[in-house]
Amino acid sequence: MRKKIAAANWKMHCTLTEATALAERIAHTSFSLSEHQEVVICPPFVYLMMLRQMLQQKPHFHVGAQNCFTESSGAYTGEISASMLASIGVEYVIIGHSERRQYFGETSGMLARKLDIALQHGLKPIFCCGEPLEVRQQEAQNAYVLTQLKESLFHLSAEQLARVIIAYEPIWAIGTGLNATPHQAQQMHAFIRQSISEQYGTQLAQDITILYGGSLKASNAAELFACPDVDGGLVGGASLKAEEFTQIINALSAAH
Repeated sequence: MRKKIAAANWKMHCTLTEATALAERIAHTSFSLSEHQEVVICPPFVYLMMLRQMLQQKPHFHVGAQNCFTESSGAYTGEISASMLASIGVEYVIIGHSERRQYFGETSGMLARKLDIALQHGLKPIFCCGEPLEVRQQEAQNAYVLTQLKESLFHLSAEQLARVIIAYEPIWAIGTGLNATPHQAQQMHAFIRQSISEQYGTQLAQDITILYGGSLKASNAAELFACPDVDGGLVGGASLKAEEFTQIINALSAAH
């Protein structure tokens, strides 16, 4: 059975006091998660150590970073390397979020390099892909997402790809209050899985975890998680509210 994940992307939010309070509320809540279900919290870099210490005794909970650099070390002021993340016990790292692509000019080549370096240091990448509104309106989303996969992901070996989590995030639904319908999400997730099957074979395609990200919240989580090819979510704004995120985790635990 493939892994099901509720991942929280806190983005650039929370003071230390706010982050501590949010993490404590989540850590002190009881969940009935199965062996194949996980929660991954991705706070700003400065809170990674705190979150790891707070959650390390909580089963099924893990800590992830929101980004890493393309090199292991060097004169790159302000950057954080995969080796640094691994050295403090971080297990996951988000790579290719649409905000990194849009605001920081991250290219497919850069993301391919980040995937390589993350895997080299034992991290599990959460690779983001997804189309902007104009592409969706032109009904060209499949070709757009396939290009993202080919340019950043499909250079990996089957063994490497098996360690990657994919997150489909329709850019037009991030922070807008809009979200893909369960039908739209299922269609794209099935297309991504089929594309992987054509490149790597059916078994790997069936085993890989594909998350939905795009204004996912407690009110729509259960319906989205019920889709056969949706294996959980990458949650933005709703993960900053403890009650909302715990409901999303409960929706994941109730899903198959």
